[in-house]
Amino acid sequence: MNPVLVEVERSGFVESRHRGSVIALDADGAPALSLGDPDEPVFPRSANKPLQAVAMVRHGLGLENELLALAAASHSGEDFHVEGAQKILAGAGLTADALRCPAQWPLDIELAVVRERSRLRMNCSGKHAAMLATCVINGWPTESYLSPEHPLQVAVGETVAELTGEEIVATGVDGCGAPLFAVGLTGLARAFHALVRAESATPERRVADAMRAYPEWTSGTDREERRLMDAVPGLLVKCGAEGIDAFALADGRAGAIKIDDGAMRARTPVTVATLRALGVDGALGELSTLPVHGGDAVVGEIRAVGF
Repeated sequence: MNPVLVEVERSGFVESRHRGSVIALDADGAPALSLGDPDEPVFPRSANKPLQAVAMVRHGLGLENELLALAAASHSGEDFHVEGAQKILAGAGLTADALRCPAQWPLDIELAVVRERSRLRMNCSGKHAAMLATCVINGWPTESYLSPEHPLQVAVGETVAELTGEEIVATGVDGCGAPLFAVGLTGLARAFHALVRAESATPERRVADAMRAYPEWTSGTDREERRLMDAVPGLLVKCGAEGIDAFALADGRAGAIKIDDGAMRARTPVTVATLRALGVDGALGELSTLPVHGGDAVVGEIRAVGF
């Protein structure tokens, strides 16, 4: 059984606990911290997106800057995200009708009240727009771009296996409809290490550099990933559903976490604790715990333990 990584305290009483696993690598890629079983295969969910983007760039996707960051994003559905996805599609001669991700409301709660549910608002629309653009560049069919047998998804699977250094042990369907590849946390951390340590102008570094330069495009204006990257210069971080986080620092130190029960609230405190275990002294204080409310007051906290 994996260890308890997070406690939820209310009024001095621990009312919930979250178990999980963690791996951290040093700058040379060697294990520096291991909690639980980091080699058990997991679905990295959206933490796979930077690797998917690398595969697309390797196959001719020419996006740069914020639009390349959007290709690896789980965005909040803000207006600039939607406009960016439309721009990617228009550059390929396509419209939103070509998207096969489901229609959703924006992740941004305030926007969800005033914006309509649509495929463009779905948090993966930037990735799907980039997938379609890659298909157009290569002359691949666009209607079936989500099929596991499609040339694009075959290329993505090969890239994931290469960068993680692991055999893909299971293939599933992500929430957006795209194929999803299971690997261990150690492999996921190894892949993020590879992205930041790659030579300048390679597909790996292009993706990493775009995400780090435009963190509001990979997540949102006020998302925890954006705040983490603002707090630690050179940090690359990408979350995934069901309690996944993966990150790498500019010098190659990297890590990945999985919360066993999928609780997203447990994710960031564990990531901050892992960064601190690697010696990071950035402005992480306000992200190290999350508040627990009782009425209008803060009466406790969500905190990492066991580090």
